[in-house]
Amino acid sequence: MTANHVDTVLNALHSPDTAGLSAVKASWIRSALYHGLDPATKGQRERVSEGRLSELRDAHAPFLSAARTTLDEISVLVSRSGCGVALTSAEGIVLESRVAASDRDLFSSSGLVEGGQWSEALEGTNGIGTCLQEARPLIIHKGQHFYQRNIGISCIDAPIFDPHGRLVGAIDVTSCRADHGPAMIEMIGGLVREAARRVERAYFCQHFVGSRVIFLDEASIGTELLAVDADDLVIGASRAARIRLEITDQMIARPQPAVQLIGSDQSLSFDDSQQRVIRQALAKAGGNATKAARQLGVSRATFYRRMRHGRSCQ
Repeated sequence: MTANHVDTVLNALHSPDTAGLSAVKASWIRSALYHGLDPATKGQRERVSEGRLSELRDAHAPFLSAARTTLDEISVLVSRSGCGVALTSAEGIVLESRVAASDRDLFSSSGLVEGGQWSEALEGTNGIGTCLQEARPLIIHKGQHFYQRNIGISCIDAPIFDPHGRLVGAIDVTSCRADHGPAMIEMIGGLVREAARRVERAYFCQHFVGSRVIFLDEASIGTELLAVDADDLVIGASRAARIRLEITDQMIARPQPAVQLIGSDQSLSFDDSQQRVIRQALAKAGGNATKAARQLGVSRATFYRRMRHGRSCQ
């Protein structure tokens, strides 16, 4: 099987129309021609030092904090079937992993350990590295790997983007089980994609804590989120929101009203702002107009007059 795999890869490399037939084979070509790798390589897998891993974890502390609950939960779902879970940096370095004690030796021998390096440049076509290279969810099942030494595993991955829309890492579920066929792997793929979205949402809300977060939609590329300040000016946008609304870093640096970016046909006015303040004061006062007026520092008569004026303008 090993010889057949190497032959398959080499044949794909020499086929003139291979790149257009399969994304996996296109990655094989990148692995060989761009990264200069040999599918028959049997050398030891790369790992960063403990010191370097510690530095990376410190640098990614907010990311790890936002992801740990999701990592724990997805691990509970897949570990009983012999799968391991990993969270990586954008460079494909495993920052944290979740593996059952009974499977630890198996995953260690496969290089799927904390500090393991799984960039496409080092390991060729693989779930983590190719997912990060292409910035999209994907599955690399057994013989789709570039290196012959990796054809015993199946990798299910999804990229994760930080609160500024930049690629920060990936979540990976890997199976070393021979009895996990494509159907099982596809089912796990749905869990992985949802896990990546949950981490992105948690990371976004954690980063913009204290700001109001607006949920726009759940798109195929992620959750569309906006963070707005007290004046409803957009101070942050998730990658999905940036793509759909064409929001740039320059637009975030010079905040614009949320209604303008969302494309609402409602125009802003002082009356709108005033009525928003009145409604908030009433809600805080439990509907008691006298208490709400006191909170705003105006008389009850003024409060009612401004409230009536707002209604007449609607």
